[in-house]
Amino acid sequence: MHTDARPASFAAPASSAWTLDRLMATLAQKKSGRATFTETKYLAIADQPVVSSGELSFTAPDHLEKRTLSPKPEDLVVDGDKLTVARNDHRYTLALAQYPELAAFIESIRATLAGNRYALEQVYKVAVAGEGDGWTLTLTPLDSRMRKNVSEITLRGTRDMLHSVAIQQADGDRSLMRLQNAGAP
Repeated sequence: MHTDARPASFAAPASSAWTLDRLMATLAQKKSGRATFTETKYLAIADQPVVSSGELSFTAPDHLEKRTLSPKPEDLVVDGDKLTVARNDHRYTLALAQYPELAAFIESIRATLAGNRYALEQVYKVAVAGEGDGWTLTLTPLDSRMRKNVSEITLRGTRDMLHSVAIQQADGDRSLMRLQNAGAP
């Protein structure tokens, strides 16, 4: 009778366990997506939070677009190792390799959406909590230079949907981007 109870007790946690591998596999199944966003930045230099909104889109494995519509139009497009910024009728392209802290931040979103555990673990200490109906992915930078800028990035979602990205900066500033699914691009 004791042997009958053991397999049942081990089976229940395994079926409900939400591991990093399971989260990454779930996210990797979705090859593209689009969401509207509202980003609120809490900055020490500003009396009021700075709010912007627009659209975020992703196509696996490495294409990410953030189109800010309000308060001022701005387009950020990441394709592979290049970032193109368009604002105020000017467009310029940066090689992400020349900006490792920026590249690491971009990779936090891009690798999460792609379900790329390896890419995340190259840059962050990764912790997952919760279950499929409400998971939290906490990323702590490994690189001391990046930790001077970013203390922690917390991503929250449900199954294969990312709902929010919170960034806690080392200087106390923080931002929260809330996402609303808009379907396929």
